[in-house]
Amino acid sequence: MWTTSGRRREQRRKLGLLLLVIVGCLVVRRFNWSNMVPIQRWNRHLGLQAKDSEFLLEGSRFRIFGGSIHYFRVPREYWKDRLLKLKACGLNTLTTYIPWNLHEPERGKFNFSGNLDVEAFVQMAADIGLWVILRPGPYICSEWDLGGLPSWLLQDSSMELRTTYVGFIKAVDLYFNQLIPRVVPLQYTQGGPIIAVQVENEYGSYDKDPNYMPYIKMALLKRGIVELLMTSDNKDGLSGGYVEGVLATINLKNVDSIIFNYLQSFQDNKPTMVTEFWTGWFDTWGGPHHIVDADDVMVSVSSIIQMGASLNLYMFHGGTNFGFMNGAQHFTDYQADVTSYDYDAILTEAGDYTPKFFKLREYFSTLIDNPLPQLPALKPKASYHAVRPSHYISLWDALEHMDKPIESEKPVNMENLSVNQGNGQSYGYILYETSIYEGGTLFSKDHIRDRAQVFVNKIYIGYIDYLVEGLTIPRGQGHRKLSILVENCGRVNYGLMLNKQRKGLIGDIYLNDSPLRNFKIYSLEMKADFFQRLSSTWSPVPEEATGPAFFRGTLHVGFIVLDTFLKLEGWVKGVVFINGQNLGRFWSIGPQETLYLPGPWLHPGENEIIVFEEQKSGMIIQSMDTPYLGRSHYVD
Repeated sequence: MWTTSGRRREQRRKLGLLLLVIVGCLVVRRFNWSNMVPIQRWNRHLGLQAKDSEFLLEGSRFRIFGGSIHYFRVPREYWKDRLLKLKACGLNTLTTYIPWNLHEPERGKFNFSGNLDVEAFVQMAADIGLWVILRPGPYICSEWDLGGLPSWLLQDSSMELRTTYVGFIKAVDLYFNQLIPRVVPLQYTQGGPIIAVQVENEYGSYDKDPNYMPYIKMALLKRGIVELLMTSDNKDGLSGGYVEGVLATINLKNVDSIIFNYLQSFQDNKPTMVTEFWTGWFDTWGGPHHIVDADDVMVSVSSIIQMGASLNLYMFHGGTNFGFMNGAQHFTDYQADVTSYDYDAILTEAGDYTPKFFKLREYFSTLIDNPLPQLPALKPKASYHAVRPSHYISLWDALEHMDKPIESEKPVNMENLSVNQGNGQSYGYILYETSIYEGGTLFSKDHIRDRAQVFVNKIYIGYIDYLVEGLTIPRGQGHRKLSILVENCGRVNYGLMLNKQRKGLIGDIYLNDSPLRNFKIYSLEMKADFFQRLSSTWSPVPEEATGPAFFRGTLHVGFIVLDTFLKLEGWVKGVVFINGQNLGRFWSIGPQETLYLPGPWLHPGENEIIVFEEQKSGMIIQSMDTPYLGRSHYVD
C-alpha cells in the first residue's frame, strides 16, 4: 500500500522531472549548436591516404572501385537511377568532371542549379553510399567542347589556355572562388563523400608551363581542399603532369606491367591507381561506332585488381552530348564527335544494362563481403507515332525576326562578336553576308571554322571545310548577295591546338585575289528566345522544302511518358529541338542514326519538335524504342 507521504514523494519526483524537461527544452532552444560536431563527422579523423603501397581510409586498407558518370550528360531525373546501378555493379566510388563552360557560360554569370547542381549530385551519391572523387579541372577534356573551358576566354587574342598567363589564371581564380566553396563542405573530413580531388587533367600531354600545375594545386589548397590530391595522365604524359606532393595516377586501356613500373618510378612506394580504365571509346562523324569487347574488359579489370591497384571505369555511364557541347579531335584531320556519348560503356546511353555490367557485377561480387544491392528496374522505352512536320520557315525568312545584324568591314569570329552582353557567341551557327559583283573562285585560306555552306542570292553553290578550301562562284550580272553559313561543329578538347579554337570566319576569305569586305553578320546560337520570336511566323510545309530551314511538327505522347529515340531517315544534316531543349546534331554520314530523347523532356499530350535542316528534309521523324549508333568497329 502507498502511504500518503509516499504519494507526495512520487508527485514531487514527477514534478521535478517535468521541470527538468522544460528547462532542458529551453536550454536546447537557446544553446548554439553550430560548434557541435555533426553526426556525419563522428569517428572521421583520417581521410584517404596514399600510405606506402596501399590506400588507407581511417587507417584501414581501402581499394577504390570507381565508375565515371557526368551529371551534365544525364537528365537530373535520372541521376539516382544511374548511381544506384553503379552501386549495384559492386563499385564504391563515383568520379565526375565539372565543366567550367556550363557553370560560367558568360563571364561572371554562374549557374549551379537544375541539371548543373553539382552539390546535389555529390550529396545524392553520398546518400546512396558512394564515395566521390571530384575532377574540377579547370580543363577536363572529356570529349567536351574546348575541354570544358569557356569560349569567352578566346576573346583575348593573346590567350594562352592552361598556363599561368594572367588572363587565364585570373579567370580560373574567379571561377574557383565560386566553385570550390560549394564542394568544401562535401569533403570527407567535413562529413561528406569526397575522398579525393584531381588537380587539372592530363596536363602531361599539354605541358606548356612548368608553373601551371603547382598553381592549380595551391588554388585548391588555399580555398579549403584538404582531401587527397591526385593527377591523371596517360603513359606519355606522366612526367609532364607530375606535381610534387600529389599522387600520380594512370589512364589506359591495355594493361602492361611496364606502365605500372614506369608510374612507380615517379613515386616509389605509393598505391597504384588507374583513374581512367577506358571501357569503350568515343565516336566521330563519318567513322564507325567503336566497341570494346566485354571479355577484353574483364581480362584487363581482373589484371589491374590482381596487381593490387585501384581503378575507375571510364565510362561507367557515358550519357549524351546534348546541344552543341560535343568536342572534336584535330591531329591530322579535324573530326567532330557525335552527339551520343554512349562510349560502349557499362551502361548504355539510355542507362540500360550491358553484358559488361553483368560480367563486372559477378566479378566484383567475389571481392566484396556483403551481398550486392538488387538491380534497379530498367526504364522502359517507347515507340511513338511518327511525326510529319506541318510547318516550315526558311532561314532567310527567319532572319527578319532576329536582332539587326552586326555590320563589320572585316569578318569577325564567333567569340568576338558583340552579342551576349559582350561575351561573344559560344556555339551553333553564324551567317556572313556581303555583296559581290563578279564570279570566280572563293578561297577560304583555311579561315573557315568548321564547315560553311555558300549561297548566291539564296541559291546553294556548295560547301567549304578543312579539306575543301576553294569553290567556284558562277558569273552573274550586277550586284549579288553572297551568304556564308558557318557551323561551329565543336571545339577541339584534347591536344596542343586549344588556343586555335575560335570559330566562324577567323580571317579574310577571298574572291579571286581580293579579300571580301563589308559584312552583315547574324548570330545563330538557336537559344530558346530565338524560337519564341518565330512563334507566329510559320507556314505550311511546301511540297519541295529545302534548307537551310526550320521544320516544326508535333509528337503525341500518351499519359505514360517514356524514353524514345528519334530517327531522321531521309534528312541530311542539322539539329533537333524538343519542347525548347536542344537534343543535339544529326548527320546522314553517321555513324549515329538515332538521337536519344529522355522521357523527362516530354509531357503527356502534344510535344513540339523543331528540326533545323541545312540541306534537304525528310518526310517524317521516326520514334523508336531501340537506338542505332552505327556499324560497329572493335577497338583492340
